[in-house]
Amino acid sequence: MTVNQVSKSLISRPKPACCKLRCVWSHPMRHTCAQRFSRGLTLLELIIVMGIAGILLSIAIPSYRYVTGSNRVAAEVNGLVGDLQFARSEAIKEGQPVVICAANAAGTACLKSGSDWEGGWIVFPDTAGTQQLPGGATPLRVQSAFSSRDTLIANTTINLISYNREGFASAAGSGLSATSVLTLHTSPVSNATTRCLQVNQVGTLTVQPYNGGTCT
Repeated sequence: MTVNQVSKSLISRPKPACCKLRCVWSHPMRHTCAQRFSRGLTLLELIIVMGIAGILLSIAIPSYRYVTGSNRVAAEVNGLVGDLQFARSEAIKEGQPVVICAANAAGTACLKSGSDWEGGWIVFPDTAGTQQLPGGATPLRVQSAFSSRDTLIANTTINLISYNREGFASAAGSGLSATSVLTLHTSPVSNATTRCLQVNQVGTLTVQPYNGGTCT
């Protein structure tokens, strides 16, 4: 094979793809392309995006507050309902009075006055019939104060409910009646999330919605 034939074969041999790509990569990006892709948002586009975000937030925030408020109120009122049912069942099971009362700040005794239950409550057997937790005794259940600013107040001076061995209920203060209600208000007050807990002498518990000042 002559020198000319060798040089022709080398020239006519196709180059690998990597060589072609290397040639393409070696060319710098045109200035117009770089300018087009580096362009940011215009002021009009930014205003439109912020307007859409504001509309979405105005719809979502009230719904979020309602959902969280409803869930919190449900947990709070269900906590009291569950402990009232527990106190009644313990009185029937043990054949002795069981008391549930609004507790002091330490959770070691019943309130001396007032009808505010948001500070927590305690459940204990009342074997002595004094409607007071004996010194050094351990309550059956202790509910701590609400972590929120919600209020749970009886419409009468009820701060203690006692169940006898038959499961019937009585209350200290003005006593139980058909209109004895503990009202749970959210903070700030919202009629949609306010709940009323009614306790009668038979021991039946009823949770009702709030209707602008009355429970229906």
